[in-house]
Amino acid sequence: MSRMFKAASKLFQKHPFLTNSCIYGCLYVGAEYSQQLLSKKLLVQRSEAEKNEIDYPSIGRYAVIGTLAYAPSLYMWYKWLDGRYPGTASRTIVKKLILDQFILTPYLLCVFYVGMALLESADNKFEELRIKFVPTFEVSCMFWLPAQTFNFLIIPPRFRVIYMGVCGFIWANVLCWFKRQPQ
Repeated sequence: MSRMFKAASKLFQKHPFLTNSCIYGCLYVGAEYSQQLLSKKLLVQRSEAEKNEIDYPSIGRYAVIGTLAYAPSLYMWYKWLDGRYPGTASRTIVKKLILDQFILTPYLLCVFYVGMALLESADNKFEELRIKFVPTFEVSCMFWLPAQTFNFLIIPPRFRVIYMGVCGFIWANVLCWFKRQPQ
């Protein structure tokens, strides 16, 4: 276990961007898979579950969004944010929380809904964003403000994207739920 931790730590130090992107992408894929497993296999009648196969193209779309859009955005954002507002003083944490929730979150929600619409070849690429942005943002405030407070107070900067990946695993399940709601 100690050897594995040292190897992982070395990877983070040598290739932080690549390591964070791969891990975040895997967690994002895991969230979509677990959400589908719950909604299509575990929380339905047995006869219905046989009809509800896992949607692997959807999992692929989440892999693209999580690995190629979210992870790089988060990596660059937290690198900038920690450089611009270093430390854990209360005032600094509040600035980071406000910037994170009201600048990064709207951007990421747009990337999610429009990116998924593009990958799904939807007719209207902005319709789902228009309908679901506000309710998703409201729930995001309830989830991310406490999670980010912990992030900025406790988590070392080099592990922030991974922490965000774990939170993102939970959050992606929330996004999957919002995505599956009728428009």
